[in-house]
Amino acid sequence: MRSAEFDREHVLRQAMQAFMVKGYSKTSMQDLTRATGLHPGSIYCAFENKRGLLLAAIAQYQADRMAQFQAYFPEDGKVVDGLAAYLANIVAECQCGADKACLLTKSLNELAEQDEEIRALLCQSLGTCQQGLARQFQRAIDNQEMPANQSSIERAEYFVMGVYGLRTLAQTHPAEATLTRLADKLLKDSCN
Repeated sequence: MRSAEFDREHVLRQAMQAFMVKGYSKTSMQDLTRATGLHPGSIYCAFENKRGLLLAAIAQYQADRMAQFQAYFPEDGKVVDGLAAYLANIVAECQCGADKACLLTKSLNELAEQDEEIRALLCQSLGTCQQGLARQFQRAIDNQEMPANQSSIERAEYFVMGVYGLRTLAQTHPAEATLTRLADKLLKDSCN
């Protein structure tokens, strides 16, 4: 059997969108073929099944998010400015459609208790995010942008909790001003 030829990253990004809109359980194979442009046989050949496609989509999502995250923190820039821009982007994403804002949040809420492999991948992704934040907080402490009264790890843990709290709250469709106010408070509390 010959292998399917397609732009894997594009297909995975399209699958991400489908999973974010409907969730894993409600996303049908027809939804995925429509979103990706692939025939079911090509999806099965490349990813084995819908679950395999979700696992690959989560891995791609994490890679995309890490690249996006790194762009907020140039070496010659202030960490606090990067954190503020990162949070502003999260608020903007949530306002564009809270149900489509974060594949990790959606998947954690739906599948973490049902599938150990998916739970482990999601936990690894969150851990990678937290480690990246801890590095940035440590850089800010070292550059005296913020006091050393908390460790970079404690700051990163608090920040991650706040980000996922914002994403979850956004699913209740609060006013943008509310999300912005909470994001500003998260930034202030994380940096003091």
